[in-house]
Amino acid sequence: MKNSILHIALILLLSFSAQAEVKVANVFGSKMVLQRNQANPVWGTADKKETVKVSIAGQVHTTTTDKNGKWKVKLDPMKAGGPFTMTVEGKKNKITFEDILVGEVWICTGQSNMQWSVENSNHSDLELLAADYTEIRLFTIPLVGNPEPQSEIRDSLWYACTSESLPKFSAAGYFFGKQLHKILGVPVGLINASWGASSLETWIPRDAIEENYAHKEFLEDWDWRISQFSDQMIIDYTKEYKAWEEAGKPGKKMRPPRDIRIAQNRPANGYNGVIHPVVGYGIRGSIWCQGESNLGRGDQYSDLFPIMINAWRERWQQGDFPFYWVQISSMKEPDVAPKISSWAELREAMSKTLSLPKTGEVISMDVGEGNDIHYRNKQEIGKRLARLALDETYGYDIVGKSPRYQSMEIKGNKIVITFKNVDKGLYAFNSNTIKGFAIASSDQKFVWADAKIISKNQVEISSTQIKNPVAVRYAWSDMPVCNLYDRNSLPVACFRTDKWPIASEGKIKAQYRYQFDHSKK
Repeated sequence: MKNSILHIALILLLSFSAQAEVKVANVFGSKMVLQRNQANPVWGTADKKETVKVSIAGQVHTTTTDKNGKWKVKLDPMKAGGPFTMTVEGKKNKITFEDILVGEVWICTGQSNMQWSVENSNHSDLELLAADYTEIRLFTIPLVGNPEPQSEIRDSLWYACTSESLPKFSAAGYFFGKQLHKILGVPVGLINASWGASSLETWIPRDAIEENYAHKEFLEDWDWRISQFSDQMIIDYTKEYKAWEEAGKPGKKMRPPRDIRIAQNRPANGYNGVIHPVVGYGIRGSIWCQGESNLGRGDQYSDLFPIMINAWRERWQQGDFPFYWVQISSMKEPDVAPKISSWAELREAMSKTLSLPKTGEVISMDVGEGNDIHYRNKQEIGKRLARLALDETYGYDIVGKSPRYQSMEIKGNKIVITFKNVDKGLYAFNSNTIKGFAIASSDQKFVWADAKIISKNQVEISSTQIKNPVAVRYAWSDMPVCNLYDRNSLPVACFRTDKWPIASEGKIKAQYRYQFDHSKK
């Protein structure tokens, strides 16, 4: 009898202690930056039907959790400033966040050229010595892929920008944010959500692909690959990889072991594990640098990229927030003669997405390094992204857009190209000769062309080899040798005037990773 009473008492005690304390989603914390001038959501969990109170800067918001114990409030819009303290109270506990600033918040996302750190960029020693910006705050999301949407992220905090906290943070994100902070004169929060070697499709909610994408084979292909994958494949491959390392890495390079079920190439994995936990956090916009993992599938990219942007905007419920990206740069050896280029096709695919509202594109071909996909000049990328934001988002009298192809006119054996977004006038950088143009007749065989600037926004193209030209291409190469700029130092974007078939048309399957290939040897 005594044991039964003790047992019941223990159950009651455990039941009481199991009552959930109020929790806040862990993107919120001390030193965070809240987006100014908009109603920002704050959310978390507690017991079912519990009253939760959120207080900050004289505001008090009260709500009741739903049947699943979830709660959410919206803060009244606040002007830039701080520091502030936020408290979140439930019936069992009280959470206090301190040193909160209000300013501009941007999410920095994509693959390795966004993830690329400050400490590995040009002049990193000087940059880090000068990195004392207490009103720039940094937050990095852990890279955890998952086939199901996640609500939590772990082991991440907001930090003030210092020489100690900055080294491993996104360089492109930091140099962008630093420009905004200096010019706008308000706090800036940067959320780093970038994952090296990630493909575009991993950042897209699966249902968005299912609802919008015409090629079901793409997801079917991935589903089949996942069904064939097993723990034993990883075990076997890991043994081979370690043996290869111990032997001095002879012959063909082997990739480190990776579980494709939770890695950064499976559709939706990156969105579910990295983006979904912070969806709804108040932001001004997003900057994006990705594409190399989708080389060879440029035509598919032109379908998927707008699907991703639209899906994020729909789920964030903050309207068509600005979305600016860095076009993939350049790599490999310059072409001896004009030819097919997977890099140019991917650049073109990205440019097509400019049809969406409040989007913008930074051209980066001129900062690429022929022998390294990770170019170090992230300062220039940050400045060009800042120009876009200052021009398009913040209304400064500054030019953010690169010149782009507008139209062509055939005049005998010459073609006149007219550009839009020309500010101060076109010029050839570092040469008296304009480089990068190719011209073709109806046989679709391109040759290098002569080019001459004939007005502020027009260039005349010709070649002694082509008597009846019909098409022009510019910078259509993996590693283009091109030098046409506006006088404000913004490079002209690559383009083609033709609509001839490209190599990536119809290629919808993901590039197979080593684990799957290995299993079929």
